[in-house]
Amino acid sequence: MVQQPLAESVWRPRVTVAAVVARGDRFLMVEETIRGVLCLNQPAGHLESGEEIVDALVRETREETGWQVMPRHFIGVMPWLNPRHGDVTLRFAFAAEALRHDASQLLDAGIVRALWMTRAEIAAQSPRLRTSLVLSSIDAWLGGQRLPLATIGRLGATGRG
Repeated sequence: MVQQPLAESVWRPRVTVAAVVARGDRFLMVEETIRGVLCLNQPAGHLESGEEIVDALVRETREETGWQVMPRHFIGVMPWLNPRHGDVTLRFAFAAEALRHDASQLLDAGIVRALWMTRAEIAAQSPRLRTSLVLSSIDAWLGGQRLPLATIGRLGATGRG
């Protein structure tokens, strides 16, 4: 009898996008309920199959806040290990400009409200932050970390194989 090799487990990190949207000294935040706990986060969410990363950022921000945004810069990729179940998330953080607000936009399930907060107000609420990446993203932006959006590849822009 021939023994079949054990299938290797395939590592599949979760991919999310997050928007750092600044207006003066305030940042666009969402208050959301996660597993019954009220948390603070940037507009953020999962990349959908076949979706461009920058398009996911615009969609998630609109769905969670009602704000239409224009992505301006790529801040960076921030890995996060979920202590609850050990999954790894790769968070693509972007700086975006708020263009207009649609007060009639229905917000995603679990989103309580969108609000504008200073960095100090956000830091004072650190126990309520969804992850440590919330402040890391803001601090990277405040520190001047801004890469061109072209740093992020597009699905249709594949080279020859």
